[in-house]
Amino acid sequence: MDFTLTAEQQMLSDSVARFIQNEYDFETRTRLVAAGDDDAANWRTFAENGWLAVSSPEELGGFGGSPIETAIISEQFGRGLVIEPWLGCAVLATQLLLASGDTAAQAEWMPGLCDGSRRLAVAWSEKEARGVPHVVAVRADGDARLTGRKTLVLGGVGADAYLVTARVDGEIDARGGIGLFLVKAGAQGLQVTPTPLQDGSAVAALTLDAVAARRLAGDGLAALEQALAHAVCALCAELVGGMERAIEISADYLRTRQQFGVTIGSFQSLQHRIADMSAEMELARSMLFAALASLENDDPADRGPVLSGAKALIVSAARSICGQAIQLHGGIGMTEECAIGHYFKRAIVADALFGGRTLHDAICAEALQAELTQAAA
Repeated sequence: MDFTLTAEQQMLSDSVARFIQNEYDFETRTRLVAAGDDDAANWRTFAENGWLAVSSPEELGGFGGSPIETAIISEQFGRGLVIEPWLGCAVLATQLLLASGDTAAQAEWMPGLCDGSRRLAVAWSEKEARGVPHVVAVRADGDARLTGRKTLVLGGVGADAYLVTARVDGEIDARGGIGLFLVKAGAQGLQVTPTPLQDGSAVAALTLDAVAARRLAGDGLAALEQALAHAVCALCAELVGGMERAIEISADYLRTRQQFGVTIGSFQSLQHRIADMSAEMELARSMLFAALASLENDDPADRGPVLSGAKALIVSAARSICGQAIQLHGGIGMTEECAIGHYFKRAIVADALFGGRTLHDAICAEALQAELTQAAA
């Protein structure tokens, strides 16, 4: 798999970078966070530039791009700390709808998702699940009415409808018996509670009380795991972009901040610190490439440990690098007015999305143990 950007991919990266530089600086983002909402005008810009449609099939209104194009956009959004629900709506929801194989739902919703006129959000996470997708307590009765509670719904505030996983059969942690349902916003018995996160973005919690839903075709769990694989790669790309920008900001600060009559960037120990941070960031980028290659080439059963390893390592690197960036800034790095601390906050939130470090370390350990057992047999 070639990760050298084509001319078209470089143009895509440059266009997103220009948007971040010219229309989404830190002051603009701060105003959006203070207002407690994302900007509808920005979402229209995403649509007009084709970013929302980049990974959707051409026959459904998209451009037929690969996960690499999604990662390119995500990386630039990570540099700008974009709070619009790109990850939840443009990546996770779009990929879940495509993975469901429900052609009727795709024909109804994909054109609106691509042109930005409609938003879908995915309600899969539950308090009991702790990031495990097949732990589902929300139940669907024989009439496709859903009862239960979903948490951490990315893009759930302001969504037009929700793709909800619910159990139609079996115990709470059984891999079988999970269906995928479409619930319209405003449905009777549906309560949507906005929840602000530490990084300035917002999610929603859904409380469902016998809510009427439409069941989509296909295996709900298989479709969800496919969509989560895409979302994990996009999140990892976002974190790589955030790490890179945090290092750039820190290096600029070291070149201008003076102490003892000289710029602190002249101190060899701080130069070594920046070099170590850059090396750690490049290792994280390599793991992103491995995750993207696995997403493109491996069977779903084989790519799980690769994606888990990538998320665990990249989140750890992001927390380390962005935390060190705060230290390099000294006391000012702890203030809300300084951008650097917000990259660390995003890394903290990212750690909790799609399963935490403990879950992904366990997945990697189980895969390694299985390989060792097989080799010893």
